[in-house]
Amino acid sequence: MPLSMAREGECNVIKKIGGREDTRKFLENLGFVVGGAVTVIAEVGGNMIVNVKDSRVAIGRDMARKIQV
Repeated sequence: MPLSMAREGECNVIKKIGGREDTRKFLENLGFVVGGAVTVIAEVGGNMIVNVKDSRVAIGRDMARKIQV
């Protein structure tokens, strides 16, 4: 399922990252890698605040749809 559908507070494992090569590279630089853990902290106005690699990152819903957990 896409990260955009994950529940708040639930720890998930990243299974696949979709999108174009530059999008995948951008997400990888933020810490979103296959096999990594990601937790949704909050959803505010369509944007998501997630905890990945001990850092909080804000991403848009469209970007969250590219991350499969």
